[in-house]
Amino acid sequence: MPYPMPPPDYTLATLDQFVGRELGVSDWIAIEQPRIDQFADCTEDHQWIHVDADRARRESPYGTPIAHGFLTLSLLPKLRMDLGLVPDGVAHALNYGLDRVRFLNPVKAGARVRVRVTLLSVTDKGRGRTLLKSSNTVEIEGEEKPALIAETLSLLIGG
Repeated sequence: MPYPMPPPDYTLATLDQFVGRELGVSDWIAIEQPRIDQFADCTEDHQWIHVDADRARRESPYGTPIAHGFLTLSLLPKLRMDLGLVPDGVAHALNYGLDRVRFLNPVKAGARVRVRVTLLSVTDKGRGRTLLKSSNTVEIEGEEKPALIAETLSLLIGG
């Protein structure tokens, strides 16, 4: 499946025109138990609420295992990249950090999530570098309340 296209006229030179606008919404991605288990192994966070389905059914208020909040957060680069939001003329797009992250709603094992991206600011950092701040709302299919909202920083380096 081809990646979604960025908005028309979305270039390094026109980024300022997109501040305050939604840039796109990704496709849904499933957060299945094997992915949660692999994340637990990678991070050595094997808390039962994430990896013990039987105990989660019995004791968790959610009735099923839930994804680690940081697993959901770690999917932002993939979901954002799938939107094709790196404009033409950029040689490198680097993760520059996070300004704010709020985990609002747990993602139950088997749920699907997607990201909705809005450009918050564009700052010229000189020497062909541009800093973007974006709001990223990770939605859970079928739920009103999002999983998380994160402000991400991306450093674009012109080519």
